[in-house]
Amino acid sequence: METSSKKRIVILSAIGILFTSLICLYGFRNVILRNIVDKRTARIEQTHGLRLHYQQLQMKGCNEIVLQGLSAVPEQRDTLLELQSVNVKLNFWKLLKGNIEVRNVRMDGLAINFIKRDTIANYDFLFLKRQQQAEPEPVIESNYAGRIDRILNLIYGFLPENGQLINLDITERKDSNFVAVHIPSFVIENNRFQSAIKIQEDTLSQQQWQATGELNRKVHTLKATLFAPAKKKVSLPYIARRFGAEVTFDTLSYSMTKEKRADNQLFLNGKAKVNGLDVYHKALSPEVIHLDRGQLSYEMNVSNHAFELDSTTTVAFNKLQFHPYLRAEKEKGNWHFTAAVDKSWFPADNLFSSLPKGLFNNLEGMKTSGELAYHFLLDIDFAQPDSLKLESELKEKNFRIIEFGTTPLSKMSGEFIYTAYENGIPVRTFPIGPSWEHFTPLDSISPILRMSMMQSEDGAFFYHHGFLPDALREALIYDLQVKRFARGGSTITMQLVKNVFLNRNKNFARKLEEALIVWLIESQRLTSKERMYEVYLNIAEWGPLIYGIREASAFYFNKRPSQLNTEESIFLASIIPKPKHFRSSFTEDGQLKETMEGYYKLIAGRLAQKGLISEIEADTIRPDIQVTGDARNSLAGEKPESSSPTAEEQ
Repeated sequence: METSSKKRIVILSAIGILFTSLICLYGFRNVILRNIVDKRTARIEQTHGLRLHYQQLQMKGCNEIVLQGLSAVPEQRDTLLELQSVNVKLNFWKLLKGNIEVRNVRMDGLAINFIKRDTIANYDFLFLKRQQQAEPEPVIESNYAGRIDRILNLIYGFLPENGQLINLDITERKDSNFVAVHIPSFVIENNRFQSAIKIQEDTLSQQQWQATGELNRKVHTLKATLFAPAKKKVSLPYIARRFGAEVTFDTLSYSMTKEKRADNQLFLNGKAKVNGLDVYHKALSPEVIHLDRGQLSYEMNVSNHAFELDSTTTVAFNKLQFHPYLRAEKEKGNWHFTAAVDKSWFPADNLFSSLPKGLFNNLEGMKTSGELAYHFLLDIDFAQPDSLKLESELKEKNFRIIEFGTTPLSKMSGEFIYTAYENGIPVRTFPIGPSWEHFTPLDSISPILRMSMMQSEDGAFFYHHGFLPDALREALIYDLQVKRFARGGSTITMQLVKNVFLNRNKNFARKLEEALIVWLIESQRLTSKERMYEVYLNIAEWGPLIYGIREASAFYFNKRPSQLNTEESIFLASIIPKPKHFRSSFTEDGQLKETMEGYYKLIAGRLAQKGLISEIEADTIRPDIQVTGDARNSLAGEKPESSSPTAEEQ
């Protein structure tokens, strides 16, 4: 009995102590809260050079926090943040476990101002800590799945089921330019939200946006839609000033759901959809790019070391759909990227009628029949660049061009007008055919020159179908090694298409259009190989404003193209990659540099293999030429008087 009584007394004492502690904790909760906040505030102020101040901070009951009169001012900078008041109701039981889960929030008068005057910004403290680190950070295990899971849990934890944000203002200002976002009321009710948004940029007219969506932490789902009322377009601010681009759309929607399948495996899926998208940037296209409908339905797997976009992902724009596969994995500090697309047979016109307007100007309006299939694989291991894999093949079945678009792609087969451009400005216009006095038929050009050019630029021209995958692969490997775009792996067909159809467009989109036009010309035999090579030799640039082999022969050697000897032919082939810098091949006394000898031996050896010269003759070939045309004035430092053939040649 005594033992039982003692136990009862101990239990009652413990309960009493706990109860008393809770009463004390509750009674001093505001003191404890302010003490914790003040310590954190002091640390932030010391680390980032901020002055943080609040007028009132207290807890109401066990789960409601009230904050009033908050401000954040960087030292000797403009005020970054001001907040009139915020009431936050938390999940009490989650709070006991150390987790934050916001049940309800009411915020009034939040103003955030990002201001930069000259080179001084009130937000530059965000980057100072990283710049001041003297010692390298220790290597941390990647664990991408864990990182993203924690970030998303934190975000979902702060997203309330109910709440209202009143008078939210965000301003970005740089000198006299600014973007101001005003949200009069952002309402969240039963996990669903809606809000009107007002945008003012500089002196432009004010925009009205509408945002709706759902925030549901229970099922880890986020959905949002952005549009402008009255069927107007949303125009993204800041983009034009910062990037020189213009982006507008009718509606934009996004959704994401998170599912954690294991400690090291995270699964994300959702959709991104845009309607009526218009994009303009001179680096993309000289015209506005228009996309009626675009949608991405994605399935993403995230592990400790890798991100993987599953091949069940669907990309759709206009009438075309395909399933891309992407994987990015990091091991021992090196990334390994894999990208693949396999599109089985589909109606060919689905491709050409779906091309975004403004991105493929020469193909707009093209009508086709038959079927196409496409295979693409790119595998890059940065630890072993030489192991790079590149595969790209567009196959056709009963394919036929019913109607050309804005440009007749077969125009090279007959005489046509060619315009040469420099930096987007036309510098010469002339016909490629008999009506041009400087035009030279293929059979009137020295066979040695024809072969020298081909061996220098594209030795397999008459055998491939417009592309050399191995050359593209080697060029990409080299570019990765030197970390810049140094080689292109272009074939003669690709160079022709670039100059004849796309000469004015110096942008990223040109490469995509170039590839499609090359495939169409080669696969449909719109122009014979012989005629393409003839056009190439008649439009190639051989010096400043020197176009075509006849002008080149006269400019350098005062000869006709049929009269060129082996050494002269090899020299002309050597300067095609950089025709405006032909002087760099010569010494100050007008002789070819000794560094040209290796190139001469290479081309001479190939000419001997093709049977155009003997091996004995190839052994005697040296970089020894006599410049007798107008180019000799340039070598002497004078401006050439004429770029046309001499009277003797005519």
